[in-house]
Amino acid sequence: MNRTLLMAGLGLAGLWAYRQWRRHSYDYRDKTVLITGGTRGLGLVMARQLLAQGARVAVCAREPKEVDRAFAELQESSGHVLAVPCDVTDRQRVRELAALVRHRLGPVDVLINDAGIIGVGPLETMRLEDFEAAMRTHFWASLFTTLEVLPDMRARRSGRVVNITSIGGKVPVPHMLPYVASKYAQVGLSEGLRVELASEGISVTTVVPGLMRTGSHLHAEFKGQHRKEYAWFALGDAIPGMSTSAENAARQILDAAARGDAELVFTLPARVAVALHGLCPNLVTNLAGLVERWLLPDPGGIGTEALPGRDSRGALPGAVTTLIDRAAARNNELVPGVHPSTTAAASAL
Repeated sequence: MNRTLLMAGLGLAGLWAYRQWRRHSYDYRDKTVLITGGTRGLGLVMARQLLAQGARVAVCAREPKEVDRAFAELQESSGHVLAVPCDVTDRQRVRELAALVRHRLGPVDVLINDAGIIGVGPLETMRLEDFEAAMRTHFWASLFTTLEVLPDMRARRSGRVVNITSIGGKVPVPHMLPYVASKYAQVGLSEGLRVELASEGISVTTVVPGLMRTGSHLHAEFKGQHRKEYAWFALGDAIPGMSTSAENAARQILDAAARGDAELVFTLPARVAVALHGLCPNLVTNLAGLVERWLLPDPGGIGTEALPGRDSRGALPGAVTTLIDRAAARNNELVPGVHPSTTAAASAL
């Protein structure tokens, strides 16, 4: 028995040492990193950490003012920053983005697909356009950017592609069906790319985050009884232990990419959910169905109209969302002139 425990302990120590060696064998210094959705939230936090490690970083997003704010901050820490307005669901714009990054910073060594949208509400409130938008943003945009950087990576026989998916790409989260369906597609794309590209020296890491305190609750869009939908969504993000900080998430992601890991799942609740779904899919999906039936809001309210989280806060006390509101302020998630506790007078149940 003691010998078995000793061997197990040595095995774990060896695995830890190997993971540490793999982590430090890849250096981000002087690497060109492109982060889609890198102007706020998790993407912006990863950009900060990469710049601190000596990388050349390009970030992009659709909103020019948001891009300008991110650039103003990031350039203070490094001269090797490029911030570009770009709709990554448009392949031609992606081609232009990749060409600009190559010209200004050099060929992309690391691609991080972090652009995303979140829509919350029951199926009855979702339109076909919601599914199409989610697929364009999560699946097609990830494919477009990957295809653009692959030629240079293949020529060097080296590269890293990191796809930020979601626990919703492994476990069906109720009242987020367009998001869930597109994230399942993104997970499949990411895992398939790893298989196809491994022999060419290109590592693809599928990141499956659970709940994070990034400030995205203000930009997620809510339908139906939007204030009630916002309440359950924001509470999950805000509870310590259920969620992790954007800074911790970014460190884990960059370490996993440096090691060349196939997959990274965090937080602990997310790991448990993924493991249970793998072992007992009927149980997990049936439980999710009970949550949808008994705990989540019924259709109604504003119906198929969508309002962002900043206009859906309702009576949820600001003290409850203190941590995620602070994250929003730190990570460029606030709309200038709009405090996170502001509720639009025009919004109604």
